[in-house]
Amino acid sequence: MAATARACAPASIGNVGVGFDVLGHAFNAAWDTVTAKRDREPGVRLGAVTGTVRRLPSDVEDNACLAAADAVLKAAGARFGLVVEIEKGIPLSAGMGGSGASAVAGAAAANALLDRPFGREALLPFALKGEKAASGSPAWDNVLPALFGGMVLAARLDPPLVRPLPEPRGLVAVLVLPGARIETRAAREVLGATVALETAVEHSRRIAAFVAGCASNDLKLVEAGLEDLLIEPQRAKLLPCLPMVKHAARAAGALGCSLSGSGPSIFAWARENDADTVREAMAAAVGAAGLTVQSFTAPIGGPGVTVERG
Repeated sequence: MAATARACAPASIGNVGVGFDVLGHAFNAAWDTVTAKRDREPGVRLGAVTGTVRRLPSDVEDNACLAAADAVLKAAGARFGLVVEIEKGIPLSAGMGGSGASAVAGAAAANALLDRPFGREALLPFALKGEKAASGSPAWDNVLPALFGGMVLAARLDPPLVRPLPEPRGLVAVLVLPGARIETRAAREVLGATVALETAVEHSRRIAAFVAGCASNDLKLVEAGLEDLLIEPQRAKLLPCLPMVKHAARAAGALGCSLSGSGPSIFAWARENDADTVREAMAAAVGAAGLTVQSFTAPIGGPGVTVERG
């Protein structure tokens, strides 16, 4: 019986521009790693925190990883506790799905130590509970790709209906992280409860084009759909450099550019041959706004959480 398990879950690009709370894809440029160790004392406790941060909430109710691991143990009726170490490879409050990755990795590591582990699909509600502890709402668009990998569609929430979407061939995801901070809770608070009928229709047109383009590998449809008319205009004031970065990305050849999740990260989809040019143009636009910037490039999709038992 294993006493230790290690789980790694990837960053993600939530919403994928047009698919607010519906679409997300794994972004394997950064990972969160969770090591869970069996302990005789019941409950889940936080051990060492390393990586991009050195301190995280120690209360189960406020920590995505701990809350997800605790939910797994309780559902299984486990008679042991856990000490959980977290290595944060994904920056906090970056729009890169860091809390979702921690929740997924926490659930997966705890699950690996059970006498009768749950299947991967059964881990979804536990990971969502962890994500909710961190952000106030269960962000399916971050949790799903971290758990399953690839690009994922949340077609229905209750009961869950989740399906993978094909990733268009020949494209990569480029992401820049400005030196700014946007809290997920704050980004949701700026959203209005209603939208104009014309906006709703045009948004439906975009998401239909995007999903159809991905399914058929039609890059013209992907480009036509990769524009968020519903959420991004309401959040744009939170990141004044966004219009300049979007313009720079498109001018450099990107098919589309938008906030990743609630930001401040900004992503673009680009052809492989254009990726470096697009990344440099986006980073330069952020720098011109007087902000520091980190940049990342990775294939669209990629694997979800991986687990090793000690």
